[in-house]
Amino acid sequence: VQLQASGGGLVQPGGSARLSCAASGTTFSFVAMSWYRQAPGKQRELVASITSRGGTNYTDSVKGRFTISRDYAKNTVYLQMNSLKPEDTAVYYCTIPGTKYWGQGTQVTVSS
Repeated sequence: VQLQASGGGLVQPGGSARLSCAASGTTFSFVAMSWYRQAPGKQRELVASITSRGGTNYTDSVKGRFTISRDYAKNTVYLQMNSLKPEDTAVYYCTIPGTKYWGQGTQVTVSS
């Protein structure tokens, strides 16, 4: 199983970014997917999850700003991030929850 994350970069406060995570080596349509993030000096935290059927949940700090979605044809999960704040700065990771499989992480920096 491989998870390849991409997207992110430097974004101004109030701006948007979209992260992608392409999965291979697994039956994508049968697994849930999650995005985590880890800011400097902080523990890794769950940001959003999506079930195999498309049900979603979010941590309170991103509700109304972030949207997780998945494309079954492309075996890809996305994290659309709007109204970004400096406190969203972190390395973002995708994972199949409950497994050892994690993407390599992608940096999102929100700064003017």
